[in-house]
Amino acid sequence: MKHYPIFLFSCLLLGVRREAHAQTTPAETQAVKQTVTAFFDGLRRGDSSMVRRTLAPGAVLHGIGGQPGQPPTLRTESISGFLKAVGTPHPEVWDERVQFEQVLIDANLASVWAPYEFYLGSKFSHCGYDSFQLVKLAEGWKIAHVIDTRRKEKCK
Repeated sequence: MKHYPIFLFSCLLLGVRREAHAQTTPAETQAVKQTVTAFFDGLRRGDSSMVRRTLAPGAVLHGIGGQPGQPPTLRTESISGFLKAVGTPHPEVWDERVQFEQVLIDANLASVWAPYEFYLGSKFSHCGYDSFQLVKLAEGWKIAHVIDTRRKEKCK
């Protein structure tokens, strides 16, 4: 009987978690996916304004990479530099193909876990996973943080 309060508390927490999860509607999930899709549509089109509209104020871009046999490194990418690169004409289309493996939403916070393959035109460049953190602001879902892994082999 002395473990009963712990058991009861655990059940209560599971119930609250299930309740919070139940509040996520298919429409909200679709809205989150649409924001991420618009980000990559802008990337493919070389449209930095389209990409910019998907980002929350103060958004952060990180990449995890490194050389084989070396410890991984965490790189912070400049938003303005990224947007400038997207909008600067380049000979090949930047085509990041993502799959929405998991979308989690609680209130005004969403997390997207998405394997991807990146192509320069039709040529494979690299692959990995994208992790997006989105926030729901007055104008809708916006990307607050993106972090990704990058490699050339062992893709999903």
